[in-house]
Amino acid sequence: MKLAGLKSVENAHDESVWAATWIPATETRPALLMTGSLDETVKLWKSDELTLERTNTGHCLGVVSVAAHPSGAIAASASLDSFIRVFDVDSNASIATLEAPPSEVWQMQFDPKGTTLAVAGGGSASVQLWDTGKWKLIATLSIPRPEGPKPSDKNSSKEVSRAKFLHHLEGHFMPVRSLVYSPANPRMLFSASDDAHVHMYDAEGKTMVAALSGHASWVLSVDASPDGAAIATGSSDKTVRLWDLSMRAAVQTVSNHADQVWGVTFRPPGWSWPPCRPAC
Repeated sequence: MKLAGLKSVENAHDESVWAATWIPATETRPALLMTGSLDETVKLWKSDELTLERTNTGHCLGVVSVAAHPSGAIAASASLDSFIRVFDVDSNASIATLEAPPSEVWQMQFDPKGTTLAVAGGGSASVQLWDTGKWKLIATLSIPRPEGPKPSDKNSSKEVSRAKFLHHLEGHFMPVRSLVYSPANPRMLFSASDDAHVHMYDAEGKTMVAALSGHASWVLSVDASPDGAAIATGSSDKTVRLWDLSMRAAVQTVSNHADQVWGVTFRPPGWSWPPCRPAC
């Protein structure tokens, strides 16, 4: 595997781009690339041409996280203005506005079935779970410090009765910025940290498998390739690195950014358009 430049857009936003994710294709349109910026906007890009499809507004401060529903029909953006905006991808119509404490939502993710939106970040050491049918908060999962008391599940319902704290994975000595599971091995978890390292963990075995070093500064984002053979990382050292997991080493460094790289994401396989019918 090798990273190769396909398309590049200069001045894609008026300010730094802090978040990026893929929106799945639907019956009526192809997959889209969604970006969020400190310029308070969310932009949707045609994935092959990297041409701007639409600019969404609605936040009053910078956008720090974006997430796409598995259906491709809805998406969410989180801002420093203390709100999460859930919107229709094709029309930009607001579906829900979720309130969160200031600077408490730095990462968001829909579960694979699309029934729950998990949001995390800030100093509260908790994860909030939102029901995507009624857009109601269904649980606040407190994450304890290693020496602290056992966590409590506030506002829990039967829907999240199994959402409980399991264990700490230790190894980093500075804040962790990004997490991703391997699509090929659900036990394998990758973490990116301000300590300039990327760790591989066996999440079920509670052990660190490897520590990857090479970046000169904070590692701000990590994503795993669909086949599980590689990961990509973005760093405040202005580089993107591609790591071969069999070698456990960086095999390529891309240095064409002029500033910190806050987001990396692999395009999932099979996201062609029009959607493939059984006869094709």
